[in-house]
Amino acid sequence: MADSYQNLDVYKLSMKFAYDVYQIVSTFPDFEKFGLSSQLRRAVISVPSNIAEGSGRQYKKEFVQFLFLAKGSLREAMAQLELSKMFEYIDEETFIQIKDQANRLHKMLNRLISRLKNPGG
Repeated sequence: MADSYQNLDVYKLSMKFAYDVYQIVSTFPDFEKFGLSSQLRRAVISVPSNIAEGSGRQYKKEFVQFLFLAKGSLREAMAQLELSKMFEYIDEETFIQIKDQANRLHKMLNRLISRLKNPGG
């Protein structure tokens, strides 16, 4: 499975999601540099990182566990993006766009987990 993670659509979307969130965070106030923006960056980086790391593991069961970690990081990022909206660091339109992207990514992670857990089903 070496390097095959780079060909996964879920990995590609997770990279785009991380990039898009980085673009959003770059507009946050300076005083958030070590607060919310730092937390958000770590959470979104964790999504593609866990996909990549899990794909390099020896057993499918391990890969699935890393995909669950990626899902957790995605949820964490969405909670932080909701706060960002509440603090008016991002507008409603931007929030809806990034939320739609996150929902799509979440569904893709679920499908991959399902395929790995039930290869014949």
